[in-house]
Amino acid sequence: MFCPKCGSKNFSQSIVKSYRCTDCLFHIFLNVGAAVAGIITNANKEVLFTIRKFEPKAGMLDLPGGFVDYEENAEDALKREITEELGIKVTKLTYYKSLPNIYEYDGVIYHTLDLFYFCDVDSIKNITVNDDVSGYVFEPLDKLDIDRIGLRSPKQIITDFKKDNCPSYLTD
Repeated sequence: MFCPKCGSKNFSQSIVKSYRCTDCLFHIFLNVGAAVAGIITNANKEVLFTIRKFEPKAGMLDLPGGFVDYEENAEDALKREITEELGIKVTKLTYYKSLPNIYEYDGVIYHTLDLFYFCDVDSIKNITVNDDVSGYVFEPLDKLDIDRIGLRSPKQIITDFKKDNCPSYLTD
């Protein structure tokens, strides 16, 4: 690893989440990235899952969402991601909870903090898959094989969702 300030090769880990250059004393901290995901249900109380188009975990289930861009808040990021991936508009967001996650991409491990929201949308009748989604499916949670979900935090949030006995979001 090289120091991003002076280019020295004397750039090494000083504590678990930081690196220090012994030449110029530059100190960089590695902080988590923010990601968002939405829990969308249909009238049958089934949860909408997207199918991942690309690695990591191509072909596996995921929740719609993605990374928060610079200068963007979590709510706007989730609205943008759902529109990009599914072509539908979010009309209401209700925060559920957050979970740490590890996202490995192209050999690099990214630590993220994933924020999960219950989402009401304008309509599920005109879903059009785009972006990094190859398809979608509505799954009843009582029949869902949790191992079909590819990434750690969406798998955990669905486990929590079931354990919480489908929070008030799904009740009439």
